[in-house]
Amino acid sequence: SRISLLVGFMAVAISVTIGTIYGTISGYAGKWIDSVMMRFVDMMLSFPTLILIITVIAIFRKQSIWVIIAVIGLLSWPGVARLVRGEILLLKELEFFHAAKALGASGPRLIFRHLLPNALTPIIISSTLRVGTTILVEASLSYLGLGVQPPTPSWGNIIYDTKGNIFTEWWMPLSAGLAITVTVIAYNLFGDGLRDALDPRLRD
Repeated sequence: SRISLLVGFMAVAISVTIGTIYGTISGYAGKWIDSVMMRFVDMMLSFPTLILIITVIAIFRKQSIWVIIAVIGLLSWPGVARLVRGEILLLKELEFFHAAKALGASGPRLIFRHLLPNALTPIIISSTLRVGTTILVEASLSYLGLGVQPPTPSWGNIIYDTKGNIFTEWWMPLSAGLAITVTVIAYNLFGDGLRDALDPRLRD
């Protein structure tokens, strides 16, 4: 569980950081810069993420945990970038942003003082939901032999190592599979709870 959760948290941290920076620049700059940057995101999203990750990881002869974290994080940011860009575009149309701009606030102040703080709620919620997805990706890679390598244990390679004993020692792959299922469901529920708590539009 330690390895699977480490991959989940670290890879999400990388993807969210890159996606937030990229989406903020794209949304704030607007015009042709936004158009060019979003076409690149569209190109990235046109490839199935898992297949792209498998292809890149297969290039490396030794799949260390840090290589896996880096590859998943560096290839999973386009969805975050699109989300952040949409929030920035929405916030730019609100009165508080126009007021701050009319008062002469600089670009960095507009971004870090007015735009990003108000876009944190969807970013936090998305990050929480992505942890579960990333754990599933890591488990899939390990099951295919492209993830965390033995003797380092992870839920994915536990299922792979015990799949031959599924009829005689069925509790071994089942326990790892249940651990993945419970963890992913828990993070999805946690993300839904955060959304209900942080989104003022859902409050009574």
